[in-house]
Amino acid sequence: MSQLQSVKPASRNRKSESVMPTRRDLRFDLPADRVQDWVGNGGVQFTHLMNAMSLVIPVGERFFIDAVRHYRDQIQDPELKKAATAFIGQEAMHGREHDQYNARMIERLPSAAVFERRVKKLLDTFQARTPPSMRLSSTIALEHLTALMANGLLADARVTENAEPGYHALWRWHALEETEHKGVAYDVWEATQGRGPRAYAIRAFGLVLATAIFWSMVVPHYLNFVREEGRLTDLKGWKSAYDMAFGRIGFLRRMVRPWFDYFRPDFHPWDDDNSRFLEGIEQFSAPYARRQAPLQTAA
Repeated sequence: MSQLQSVKPASRNRKSESVMPTRRDLRFDLPADRVQDWVGNGGVQFTHLMNAMSLVIPVGERFFIDAVRHYRDQIQDPELKKAATAFIGQEAMHGREHDQYNARMIERLPSAAVFERRVKKLLDTFQARTPPSMRLSSTIALEHLTALMANGLLADARVTENAEPGYHALWRWHALEETEHKGVAYDVWEATQGRGPRAYAIRAFGLVLATAIFWSMVVPHYLNFVREEGRLTDLKGWKSAYDMAFGRIGFLRRMVRPWFDYFRPDFHPWDDDNSRFLEGIEQFSAPYARRQAPLQTAA
């Protein structure tokens, strides 16, 4: 019996139904001489934390695309299938722009390429050795982490208030689109895996696993980037980074409580309705658009 036949499709979240992602083909001017300190307020230390996360994005986005695409033809709801195609298109654009961003990082610190290769090897191995359901579980878990980071960037202007304009625009665009599609992969999960105890156990385990692997990969390489910049003992820089991440601004600190929300049996990404940030997204995007990107070419 196919997985589609054996699982009763769940009714879709109403907020998800009202937010349809749009594939946007945008380009950003990222000066290479600012890649190490583009954040501004957080200095080199916080900038390289963001850079380390960027290095994960292109490989991760392709993993997400494959995980959702595997189940797309099993989706019975035509609007969800359309949203899944738009999700794939958005993730493809994110991967492309972060590839350009990461090239500047690798040019400055060649060890960044080593980190990128290690992430790719890990995800390739995971993809080859785990069933599709586990790959989709990991995708919705990492999408949860990404949505929390996106909300942090959008909710507090202090995070990027003195940032270099090109990098700021890229991260804002990414955060807006991650917000726009934050319910899609989760809806695909519920439509194909259901909401029973087994589905809950797999998705809960997926977040624990994904969080542990993500930070265990990011932190050592991030610290190495700071060391290569000669800022490992820069206490003033670390104070600024701490203030940004855990202190007064608390970009990472504010994510802890909503991270735990994922373990509620009735959780859905749109329980936190931050769709207000999407107002004006087209006006924001317009200056960076290069050409019209038909949705059907995204798949």
